[in-house]
Amino acid sequence: MNLNRKERTMPVYFIVSYDIEDPEVYEGYVPGVMPLLQKHGAEILVADFEATTVEGQGRGVNVVLKFESEAAAMNWYNDPDYGPVKKIRLDSTTNGTAVLAKQFVPPSE
Repeated sequence: MNLNRKERTMPVYFIVSYDIEDPEVYEGYVPGVMPLLQKHGAEILVADFEATTVEGQGRGVNVVLKFESEAAAMNWYNDPDYGPVKKIRLDSTTNGTAVLAKQFVPPSE
């Protein structure tokens, strides 16, 4: 690894799965989160409420968001404006899992 070379910014993916327990409360989440995703440059790659479970325990909602960097993803997640919106999701869902995964880069040959 060349430490003198500036580290390249790499895309990351915010992957979340959960079950909606209170659809009435959850109704406010999507309209609340969309402007914040746009503000932070997120690209919605997957937003599926009917995904096919191939292995393990499936969830009712599966979402994959792409951000230009880990910093951009965490800026969105920690944005004070997202706090009340995130609370809607957390209060209306169960069995949630959220992970931040880096883009795969094949090893150099």
